[in-house]
Order: sequence, then C-alpha cells, then structure tokens
Amino acid sequence: MSREGLPSARQVRHQPGSSGPDGPAALSSGLSGPAPSPVGRHFAAAEEPRSAARPRIAALDVIRGFALCGILLANVKPIAHMAGTGSAAQPVVTAGQNDAWLGLSLFVDQRFFPIFSLLFGIGFSLLLDSAQARVTRPRLLLLRRLLVLLAMGSAHMFLLWRGDILTVYAVVGLLVLLPSTWLPRWAVAGLAAVLIALPPIFGSNGVPLVPGLFLLGSALTRYGVIDRIERSTRVPAALGLVFAAGAVPALWLQIEAGAAGADDFSSWFALAGLLTAGAYTCALLLLLRTPLRPVLQGVFAPLGRMALTNYLSATVLVLVAARLIGGSPDGWSSATALLIAGAVLVLQWPVSALWLRRYRQGPLEWLWRWATWVSRPPLRRAA
Repeated sequence: MSREGLPSARQVRHQPGSSGPDGPAALSSGLSGPAPSPVGRHFAAAEEPRSAARPRIAALDVIRGFALCGILLANVKPIAHMAGTGSAAQPVVTAGQNDAWLGLSLFVDQRFFPIFSLLFGIGFSLLLDSAQARVTRPRLLLLRRLLVLLAMGSAHMFLLWRGDILTVYAVVGLLVLLPSTWLPRWAVAGLAAVLIALPPIFGSNGVPLVPGLFLLGSALTRYGVIDRIERSTRVPAALGLVFAAGAVPALWLQIEAGAAGADDFSSWFALAGLLTAGAYTCALLLLLRTPLRPVLQGVFAPLGRMALTNYLSATVLVLVAARLIGGSPDGWSSATALLIAGAVLVLQWPVSALWLRRYRQGPLEWLWRWATWVSRPPLRRAA
C-alpha cells in the first residue's frame, strides 16, 4: 500500500506515580544526559526529568517490528513508482487490481498499517503519562514532538516519496490525538469507535482510519489494558478467535466485490484489513506466551526498536533496488516485491541488532528525542 505507517521507538511499563512509559511515538530512557545547550536551557529548566524510565514492554517492540516487515512488503511497489501524485486520502487498493489478488491484497495490503496506527496512539498516551511524571508542561513536550515528526515527514515526502505516512501521523496527532488528552477516557473510547466505524460505512479505507485507531490506542492505554498486555493469555485468545471469525467472511466478500468491481469493495477491504490486523496482533501476543518468545524477540524487537530509522532507510534501499532492477514496477511479480523486501530486511536486521548492543536507541530515534526535550540525551550504553 502507499501509506503504511509507523510510530517510533521507546515503550516502557507504567505504574501510577512512577516515571511511566515511553511509547512508540515517545522517548527513550536515560534522560539525565549532558547539560542542555544554552538554546535549550529555558526548556530544560521546565522539563527536567524527575525519575528514570522503567523497563520496556517487549511485546510492543515485537508487534511493531512484525508490522514493519509487512508494511515494507506493502510499500515496495508504491515506493518504486515514485509517482508522487497520490492523495493522502486515496484508497490503498481499488477494485479490479489483479496483482497477486489472493496474496498481497488479502494478507498484506492494509493489514499492517492499522497495527502501527494503534501503536502510535498507545505510545502517545504512554508518553503523556511518562511526561506528566517528569516535566511541568507535558503537552508542550508532545506538541514539540509532533512538530518535529511533521518536519521529518515533510522532508521524507518531498525529497524521497510522496507516500510518506509521518506527515499524516503528525497532522492527525496535532488535530485529534493531542486535543483528546483533555477528554475523559470514556469519551476517547466512544470517539474511537465512531471514527473507526465511519470509513468502512462510507466506503473509505487507509488514511481515514488513522484518527480512530489513534484514539483506540490511547483509550486502551488509559484504561490500563496495555499495562496488562503481557500478563494475559485468555483475552488475546478470545479476541483472536473473534477477529479471525469476522475476517474470514470479510475477506470472502472483499474477493467477491473486487471480482465484480462492486462499489462496496472499499468497505469490505477496510473491514477485512482491520479484522486481519487484529487477528495478527492477538496471534503474536499468544506466541509470546510460548517458548517461541525468545525467537520472536530476537527477530522482530531490533527492527521495532529502530522503527523510525528503518522506515526511512527502507525508502532509500527500495529506490536503489528499483533503479538496479529497472523497468516499471507494474510489471513486477509479487515474488519480486517479496525478494526486495526480504533483501532490505536482511540488511536492516543485523544493523539494528548490532547498533542496539552499543547504543540506547536508533540514530533517528535519538535525534527525535533530542529535539523533543531540547536537551542532548546519552546515546551510548554504559560500559
């Protein structure tokens, strides 16, 4: 798809009254760092950390890394096109597309970006909890963080690829997510339900779902669900069955509507995407309760912890691959897209894993955090 998105990197467990978590759109640990520069001293005086960050929520890193892999596969051909003419609200897939209809369209396209949008909302609320325990003006910090994200996304969009999602995340964060922090949690949950339901009802998919997914992630955090995400087996098992049971008929109706060129294709496509994303997430949470947990953490967590760096660097790598392969991406098979995505991940995974052995977070995550706090944080791990 053309606008698969991501949040970024730090996720920590929150306890009331503690320093709380830093989420996918949040900060890293180790906030004490060197003294701020003269330019940032005014901000640092009001935003001096009051306590150390708590441990990461490993499940969120794994889920984010897994979703990053699917997003890359969905984005290979759109990035290679470099057309730069698509609207931000353009449907990800339209009826009549025949490229790997029973492959990418069913199991990849719009199956992973809902996970990232949800994680962004989760991370935003986790970061708000963390910032409230550390600074006197937490919403100012969040505002600055979103503005920096907007700047990074704009550079990515105008210099490399018009399908960038960071600009969308930043704008929706400014217009929807940040104002929602003044609302009670029941209102946020209600708005999330409405905003998620409306796009499929009106035949939209893709970006129009982002506001509702942001708010859903925020509501889950504010109701304490994320604090218990790694403690439960029954809840993800039950929800996974519900999502899977709903996804099967929705996928079938998507196929039927697409084959017939029906007007309701986008509605079924959006619904199938949401249900499949939910099933993927629940399946991962269940697998993390099995002996496969170390394997999943080893494979996906490094990618997830450096999601921002990997998302942006993937654009460059795909463009290089497209230049080497040549020809129109329209003529590429799904196997070609899969090979390109696999090659990018084969490069990114070892780099991420090795980098995180020496450094606290990815290079772009570190710069984002520096700009957020207006104070240079430590990068290297303690010896």
